[in-house]
Amino acid sequence: MSKYISEYIDFLKIEKRQSKNTLLSYRRDVNRFAKYLSNKQLDEVKKNDVRSFLVFLRNVECLASSSVARCLSSLKSFYSFLYIENLILENPTETIASPSPYRKLPNVISVEDVDALIAAPDIKTLAGVRDLAMIELIYATGLRVSELISLKVSEVDLEVGFLRTLGKGSKERVIPIGDIAKTAIEGYVNNARPLFQKKRKTEDLFLTRNGNAMSRQGFWKIIKKYSIKAKIAGTVSPHALRHAFATHLLDRGADLRSVQKMLGHADISSTQIYTHVLSERMSGIYKRFHPRA
Repeated sequence: MSKYISEYIDFLKIEKRQSKNTLLSYRRDVNRFAKYLSNKQLDEVKKNDVRSFLVFLRNVECLASSSVARCLSSLKSFYSFLYIENLILENPTETIASPSPYRKLPNVISVEDVDALIAAPDIKTLAGVRDLAMIELIYATGLRVSELISLKVSEVDLEVGFLRTLGKGSKERVIPIGDIAKTAIEGYVNNARPLFQKKRKTEDLFLTRNGNAMSRQGFWKIIKKYSIKAKIAGTVSPHALRHAFATHLLDRGADLRSVQKMLGHADISSTQIYTHVLSERMSGIYKRFHPRA
């Protein structure tokens, strides 16, 4: 089956132009299924094999419902490809309904905690200037961490106050940058980045001490370090700042459609989860302060 998996991944990469992270996820899910099937041939796979695999993921591997749903989605895409290419006569995933996974409410850090996190970098150091610019930018724009570390210098227009980024599905979107974030990025670009860059020719905006592009893991460690320094309770991640961006905007009256566009959500239902966060917050305030609650 490995031959067909490779052809499928090539199809996603070339024809569908899926991102590197998406390709890795699809390959991992389909390989996991192939390993579960052991030596079973491609045309021998039946609907019950798929169902038993999903049960295995849930009960034996103890995956969350959302992860099981994602695996099924990967398999549906894989078998649709095989069927269209006439490599199989029957699609075993066709009539299997995708579960509606429980959507966990995002962990949203407060404005006060964001302020404490932003105050943590030592801007007397080159690393502190860079770290402040990254934190300010991700909170100002709601970028995914993969989008943040992939930014090129040419994609950020500080004069106009906008940036361009390629999100999921290689869809480009334009997001405004606030004045405070602009100032932080200007300080980094003018004073710190040239020293990180050294003699290397690179378009990557955020660089490490070695002049390489910042990695996901590297930025994760930066956030963790400063959250400890700021004494913020609980886990703070780059994605938590994306959640904070959306929630704090909605909390101050932004409309859902605008937030959806800035986050790069294809479906507004993905953005609507933040309204549940606000509802829970309002409910807590009501119970705390209303005399008859």
